[in-house]
Amino acid sequence: MTLLTDITPMQAPLTGASAPTFARHAGYQRMFREGALTLGVFLPLRFYQGDMQVLAGQADLVSQLDRDGFAAAWVRDVPLFDPLFGDAGQVFDPFTYLAFLAARTKRLALATGSAIFSLRHPIDLAKSATTIDQLSGGRLVLGIASGDRPVEFPAYGLEHADRGHRFADSVLYVRQLMQHGPLHIDSPLGALQGVELLPKPVAGAIPLLVTGTSRQTLDWVGQHADGWLTYPEATHHAGGPRRLADKIQAWRRLIPDGGFRPHVTNEWLDLVEDPNHPRTPLNSGYTLRTGRNGLIDLLGEWQRAGVNHAALGIQFSQRPAGEVLQELAEYVLPLFPSHDGALPAGTRW
Repeated sequence: MTLLTDITPMQAPLTGASAPTFARHAGYQRMFREGALTLGVFLPLRFYQGDMQVLAGQADLVSQLDRDGFAAAWVRDVPLFDPLFGDAGQVFDPFTYLAFLAARTKRLALATGSAIFSLRHPIDLAKSATTIDQLSGGRLVLGIASGDRPVEFPAYGLEHADRGHRFADSVLYVRQLMQHGPLHIDSPLGALQGVELLPKPVAGAIPLLVTGTSRQTLDWVGQHADGWLTYPEATHHAGGPRRLADKIQAWRRLIPDGGFRPHVTNEWLDLVEDPNHPRTPLNSGYTLRTGRNGLIDLLGEWQRAGVNHAALGIQFSQRPAGEVLQELAEYVLPLFPSHDGALPAGTRW
């Protein structure tokens, strides 16, 4: 993610577009309501350290998340493993894996955190996204980003320094591709006349949640994002959520129509057995070790700060993944329940 202190101002080639409504979008409605917070889980459930078997059985646990009533499962987008970066991310291609998980779940929103819009072509992004949205009955929510791993850009034949411009161009192009009818698009990333992208999103649009600033200005994010995904600030004391509240309020003041846009944040957890273990930062604050009561306190602070969804990663937890998820489902999820609303489309593909 790009921090607010690391902004490259952009004069993006976008026109001010009013945000689509997502009243019929099953994934969006499962995750987001103004003033409320829901829970999702980041994949992978275990940190890859050279053996793919660490991911064995993960889809079974995701199916259990769906049955337990969690709001969303999140997958990361890391095309290449850079040992110097030290984190292989999801390992599986995010779109292929979400299609696999769509067949294993019924209500769970399927979310990317985040799809790198500056690396792939908008046609390929839109085709993959609308396909998964249709296969899942309208449950796809796209967290999107400009990319934070410099080694990936020359591998794609791209300039790392151009990622901000490519991101803004790609957002506009993807949204145009999802429109109905013959398309007429003239973009720095490509041109087409009189053709149409199929399939279309189930609810007419797919939410695009911008990660950090993605090399744009905060004003751009206010105008063009369907939601905002940011780092949480410090999580081991109440000062972090207070700073996060200020950041969220500053962004929401820039939303042109003053309407609701959701905010999402995440944390990597080492959830210990002692429910009263204090919130303790690990790895320079990258991971939070806590008992469930400390987590519940943090989630309440986030909700009061204006956060609408918390994506929790447990890949660094010392306990078995199934045990951690069961504790979350039993003690934490009932306090931050998922929302009823639009049901996934019932087409049996």
